[in-house]
Order: sequence, then structure tokens, then C-alpha cells
Amino acid sequence: MFILDFEKPIFELEAKIKELKNLNGGDLNIVEEIKKLESKQKKLLKQIYSNLTPWQKVLVARHQERPHTSDYIKGMIDDFAPLAGDRLFGEDLAITAGIGRFCGISVAILGHEKGRDTDDRIRHNFGMPHPEGYRKACRIMKLAAKFQLPLLTFIDTAGAYPGIGAEERGQAEAIARSIEASLNFPCPMIATIIGEGGSGGAVALAAANNILMLEHSVYSVISPEGCASILYRDVEKAEDAADSLKLTAHDLLEFKMIDEIISEPLGGAHTDHAAAIKSVKESVKAALQSTMSNVKNYKEHRADKFLQLSRL
Repeated sequence: MFILDFEKPIFELEAKIKELKNLNGGDLNIVEEIKKLESKQKKLLKQIYSNLTPWQKVLVARHQERPHTSDYIKGMIDDFAPLAGDRLFGEDLAITAGIGRFCGISVAILGHEKGRDTDDRIRHNFGMPHPEGYRKACRIMKLAAKFQLPLLTFIDTAGAYPGIGAEERGQAEAIARSIEASLNFPCPMIATIIGEGGSGGAVALAAANNILMLEHSVYSVISPEGCASILYRDVEKAEDAADSLKLTAHDLLEFKMIDEIISEPLGGAHTDHAAAIKSVKESVKAALQSTMSNVKNYKEHRADKFLQLSRL
């Protein structure tokens, strides 16, 4: 298991607990010691995760064992049928797309996919879409609009891919078109930030009626490293940049940039995928039902929502 620096004291206690359990032959003293250490470990875990700094939240949001879009689809969507290609250039595996059934409702799904191991991450381009990824997103939105399907999106990207080829194929225009398609989408749209929400690459799938955000996710105009390299001319100051960017869920809820914070299992979503997916499913279901019941014109609702942000 991948361990973050600030988690080391927790796992040191866990190693001691395992060692004592291996020694335990019914010795009451060892049993009592194990209980004490387990209690101490739980308290330490709660203390650490209740007081994470913005930079530590960034590290948790990027944790390689955190549930990905594919995990949420597997745990939330029935009869999922993947859809591929932008019908212009090619397929982009950094964005997963398809249709399925969510709690008995037919829906369209879009989400960033980072991949698991090194080979898988390279295949998915570390969740950083090319223009064809955003054009695929526009195609799926058009299809969903035609059949009046609500749209669920899952955001987890450091940002759109900044390579020369992507720029040559119109990266900025593709992102703008995806944002435009989101704002003009005539059906309910619920976006959930499940990890990183980086720059326009995230907004392209997050201009929704309801924006939900996992407790230890981040959402910002630029990555802390990018911000540090521009403002401080020193990427080593990424931690300072994270403090200034106000990228945590609690900051963003206060600024009304998001609508709801979804609680994560103690220790982060990476420690208990099933519990994290269950929490997201319940929140998305409630948000979708509320939107469908209370909003008459989804496009106007979305426009008012984002115009209101400019007046804060």
C-alpha cells in the first residue's frame, strides 16, 4: 500500500499491532496491549485526517489507490455500455463515457480516468484528456440530450494535456466547446469531484446543476506546482501555493463554488472503496432527485448558478 509521509505514524502503529498479533498465543497482556494500540491508532488517524493542510489534501486527492471513475461506474451504474471516439480524430481513454442505469434511471456518464498501475496510467494519459476527449464528451452530451437522459460526471484530472499535438488539434477550443455544451445541456447534470479538479480540464465536465465534492478532493484554477512556478518562480513552493489557492472542499463550499461535501471514510476514500462509493451514490441520488423535482428549466438554472458566482 502506498503511504503518504504524514500517514507514517499510523502505519508504524499498525506494524506493531500486526507483530503483537503474530506473537499472541492467548497471552492476556498481549491482548490488552493490542487493544490499547488499536485505540491509539484510531485516535491518531482521526486527529491527522481532521487537521489536514491544503497541501496534504492535494496529496490525498492524488493518492494512487483512491477510487477512480471506473470504480464508481462499477459500484453505481447497472448495465453500463461504454461509448468511444469523437467521430473526428480518435478515442481518448483519459475520458470514460457511456450510458447505463442509475437507481433505475437511464443516464449518460462521463468521467476522467487516471488508470491504476504504470502501464494503465500511460494508456489513460494520467487522466489528462486530449482535444478528442472533450469532443467525445460533447458527442455524448448531444446523444444524452436527444434521448433526454440526465448526465452524471466524475472529475479527477490534473488538467487537460498540454502537449504540442493537443494544442495543434485545438485543445483550448475543445475545452470551450465542452463547457458550452455543458451549459446548454437541456437535461439534469450532476458533477462529482472525486479526486483532483484541475483547471479548465475539470470545468469542461463540471459546469453542472449540482456540483458535489468528496471531502478530501481538491478543485482549483491551476495545480499548486503550476501556481508556484508562475507566481514564485519556484515549484518547491507548491505547498505555499496550495494554502493560497483555497482549493479544499470546505473553502469552495464557503465560496459557493460547490453545492455539497460528501464525507469520506476515516483515513480517506482510498482506505475503503465500498464505503466511499456508497456515500457518493447516496449523494448523487439525492442531488439528481432534487434537481429533477425542483428545477423546471435545467439550462436556465445552470446559467443563473454560474452568473451568480460572478456577482459574489
